[in-house]
Amino acid sequence: MHPSTHGGEGDVTTSPPPVEYAVAIDHYLATLRLGEASRRVYRIALATWAWALVGRTPPRGRARRGAVPPIVPLALLDAPATALRLRSALDERAASADPRTVGRELSILRGALAWWRVRGWIDGDPLHVAGARLRSPAAPAAALAVLTPEQVAQIFGLPADLREQACWRLLYETSATVERLLALDVDDLDLARRRVRDSPSLRWGPGTARLLRLLLLGRTKGPLLLTRRRAAPGTPEHDRCPVTGRGRLSYRRAAEVFTAATVPLTPSGHGWTLRQLRSAGAAHRQRPARPPFRLDGHEVTGP
Repeated sequence: MHPSTHGGEGDVTTSPPPVEYAVAIDHYLATLRLGEASRRVYRIALATWAWALVGRTPPRGRARRGAVPPIVPLALLDAPATALRLRSALDERAASADPRTVGRELSILRGALAWWRVRGWIDGDPLHVAGARLRSPAAPAAALAVLTPEQVAQIFGLPADLREQACWRLLYETSATVERLLALDVDDLDLARRRVRDSPSLRWGPGTARLLRLLLLGRTKGPLLLTRRRAAPGTPEHDRCPVTGRGRLSYRRAAEVFTAATVPLTPSGHGWTLRQLRSAGAAHRQRPARPPFRLDGHEVTGP
C-alpha cells in the first residue's frame, strides 16, 4: 500500500492512505450520492466485513446495527490470509441470510475495494482466492432470469401506488442504478426535456412524464421519492421534503415493496427484484415500443 496519487474523476490527491479500515469506509461513502437510509445500509455492510478481516464472527440480525466493529488496519486487506477469511465469512453469511442480501453486501464491498485500489490505498483484490473471484451464493432462478416484455407489462399493470409506478417506470426506461434514482431530488429533473439535468442520457417517455407530474404536484424541491411517513427527528435536511416533511425512500424499502408486489406474478413465489427490472430496460432498449402500463384504470403506451 502506498500514498495515493490519482483521485476519482480526474482529480489528483497526494494524501496518504488512511491507517484504519473504518476511516477508509468514511472516505468511500463520502463520494457516493446516497440517501441517509441507503448510506446506513452501506455502512453496516462494510463494517460487518471488518469482523471477518480479523477472523471473528460478526453479530447477527438487528444486533449488527449497533455493534461496534473491531479496529482493523486497512493494510490487512493485502494480507495473504485475508482472501480465505473473506471466503469463510461469505459462506457463514450465506447460511443465515437471503442470497440477494448476501449478494448486495458482497457487491458493496467490491465497490469499496475497487475505489481504494484506484487510489493506491490497497494493492490487491482480496475477493480473489487462488485466482478465482469470490461470488455470492446462487439466488433463486427467478432472481437471475431476464424479464420478458410481457412480464414487464404485467408489472406495470399491477395496482400499485403512484410512487411505485413512477419509480418502476423510471427505473425501466432510464436503466439507471436503483441507488442513483433514489438519490435524485426534484430539481435534478428536467421535466420539460424528460431527462436528468446532469445526466442527459437518463431519459424517459411521455407516459413516465405524466406519472412524474402527478407525483410532484406542489413540490419543487427535496427528494424525488418519499416515504409514507414523516422523516424521523435528526434526518438531514437534504433527505427530507420541505413541503410534506417526509423522508427519502430507502433502497431496502423500495426493494421490499417491489418484490412483495411481484410475488403473485412469479410461479416460484419469490417475486422479482428492482435490479431485474433495470436489466430488462437495458435489454429491451432497442425495441421500437415500450410495454404498456396502467394509470387510473387506463392502459397507456410509452415510447
